[in-house]
Amino acid sequence: MGSQVNAELVAARADKLFFYSPYNFLRKLNVETQQRLFGTGMAEQYAADASHRIFEFEQAGTIVQFLYAYLPWDSDFFKSAVYKVFTMLFADDTSAQVLAAAGKAFRQQLQQEGATYCFAELPAEDTRVAQALGSAGWRMVETRLLFFHDAVATFEQPRYPVRLARKEEAPAIGRISAAARNEYDRFHADRWFAGDTGDQFLARYASAAVEGYCDAVLVPAEDNLPVDSFLAISDLQAHGASLGTGFSRVVLTAVGPANRGWHLKLVSETVQRAQQQGAEYVLMTTQATNRAVFRTCEKLGFKLGGSSHVLAWSV
Repeated sequence: MGSQVNAELVAARADKLFFYSPYNFLRKLNVETQQRLFGTGMAEQYAADASHRIFEFEQAGTIVQFLYAYLPWDSDFFKSAVYKVFTMLFADDTSAQVLAAAGKAFRQQLQQEGATYCFAELPAEDTRVAQALGSAGWRMVETRLLFFHDAVATFEQPRYPVRLARKEEAPAIGRISAAARNEYDRFHADRWFAGDTGDQFLARYASAAVEGYCDAVLVPAEDNLPVDSFLAISDLQAHGASLGTGFSRVVLTAVGPANRGWHLKLVSETVQRAQQQGAEYVLMTTQATNRAVFRTCEKLGFKLGGSSHVLAWSV
């Protein structure tokens, strides 16, 4: 186990680490600030967090480091030790063979720590890390597309009746989330989430969103229409303050059969809400298979910003 991040390897990976910023495609945002918050700065300070780990592999003088974290909330929920990889650090001339060997050694390290599940979300631009993990037996479970709306101030659409979900509705919102299964999200595409485990996790996540984890949860407020859909929003206030702008991010959404057609309405009202708050951007992530969301994006003026891959390993 390494205890310090190798600064030279961080510098060697700077061009790829920039893409770890969730806002790398927003051209008006400061590149140096994004690097500090999410890229090279994040890597350099990685050891400062008590839940973060560094694994160092060396072969014939070549060093590879893995930056990863133990996830206590996830581990408690799944009753298994769950970890997440942030990235790998290595020099430009590191061979594919060394990276593959490093990936296998890291897998052995995870097993020694008692890990049962580990995943990584990698920007599509970081192909060498994806290839190294793949060579070590990691599986690709989801490809995500990152959409953004950058014309919030001039957004014009018909208004739809919505309201904030009430805290006492948290269990019901959880049930809506669990029932709206998407076989291509990582909680259903990954075989590790057996049975209804993924449904239970998404139900708890959606309930927590209503209970205060998110800044707002919108639901339909149309007369005589049952609530069978929701959209949870995070305003990313700390990031917005650091980057000198305002965001609203669609964190989670689900639409049941009784609210068919409400995904577009809820997203539209999310943009209206962002406009009222003076936010500059609305962000939304979905699976590369989710054509219904593509249609919503096209109708409401969202643009495609980038993509990422989720890979996973488990015992």
